[in-house]
Amino acid sequence: MRHIVIVGNGIAGLTAADTLRRLDFDGEMTLVGEEDRPTYSRPALSKTALDPNQEFQVSYLPEATHAGTQLLGTTAVALDTQQQRLTLHDCNTLGYDGLIIATGTSARRFSTSDREFTVRSVDDAIALRNRLATRPSVTVIGGGVLGMELASGANAMGCDVTLIHCGTPMTDHIGPLLASLISQVAIEHGLRLIDGRVNAVDELSTGMAVQLADGQQVSSDIVISAIGDAPNIQWLAQAGLLHDGRLVIDRQCRVQDNIVAAGDVAWLKTPEGPQRYPVWTSAIEQAKIAAASLLNPQDATQLNFQPYFWTDQWGMNLKISGPARLPETAPVVVRGSLEERAAVLHWPEYGAAAAWNLRMSLPKLHKLARETVVSA
Repeated sequence: MRHIVIVGNGIAGLTAADTLRRLDFDGEMTLVGEEDRPTYSRPALSKTALDPNQEFQVSYLPEATHAGTQLLGTTAVALDTQQQRLTLHDCNTLGYDGLIIATGTSARRFSTSDREFTVRSVDDAIALRNRLATRPSVTVIGGGVLGMELASGANAMGCDVTLIHCGTPMTDHIGPLLASLISQVAIEHGLRLIDGRVNAVDELSTGMAVQLADGQQVSSDIVISAIGDAPNIQWLAQAGLLHDGRLVIDRQCRVQDNIVAAGDVAWLKTPEGPQRYPVWTSAIEQAKIAAASLLNPQDATQLNFQPYFWTDQWGMNLKISGPARLPETAPVVVRGSLEERAAVLHWPEYGAAAAWNLRMSLPKLHKLARETVVSA
């Protein structure tokens, strides 16, 4: 294998490239990246980019050391697996011996209005920050982790913020207990929560109107949509790699013999059906396995990592090791207390641990989560 092409220059693509070199791949390497900038921390866009106490700075990752050719500001538009060649948007083509797909996702939205914002890139974050600086009224649609972080940022910048979500925000991500506690803190900060489903978003001469399924209309100057993402797989439509519209990988991150995938674009084959794990740490671990599998498919290990994610919002920090959606059962309070809104928690039957507003190193949090499995 003399030429490996990596499509995607986010954390998965960068990690895959560095891993290839670490595994002594000395052939030609080409990275194709849609954004015309080096790799940066995407989670920071919703966590620190909207902090009114800090100037906006892009959190670039350390400079790449893989010495590969980087084609930034370009995209792949088609793939021919028989000829082992992909076509770029400028009609140039690239041949490959091995291919790593790490094209990530795009934010879903309701409209094409300039008053509807999403946050997926640095340019998105800059545009939103500049608009929030004028203190518009804001409606956030979607109460996942991203939606709550963006609502928190808008609130901190002095905006009147309404968030629309079915049920308690973040329940599907962190379980009902912590979701309820954090939502209460958000309300105390001035967030208006509406339990409802959005049918449509319309642009008016005076702003935006969000139409709910129950007939209610919510008006504001701007809308921020945090309603999930769509994997960037349009360029694979005719490649014969998709199954039910999904790019599915096995536990060695393989798609087929000389093609692997990693990051948000990929669906992992599991006994419960294909599942996607769109978090930063998952992208890194998948990329390491994908690179190793491409070079040495017989010796590559299988994907087996401890899930982890964190969030900063409403003046609080939460870190979770283990399956992100925590159960309804009451946790064991290891340190602190829920009443004080600062606690280390664990779920013995679930193999998960959380640190809420208390300092705890990641290795210790992982260790605690693993110990719960043993003790159960």
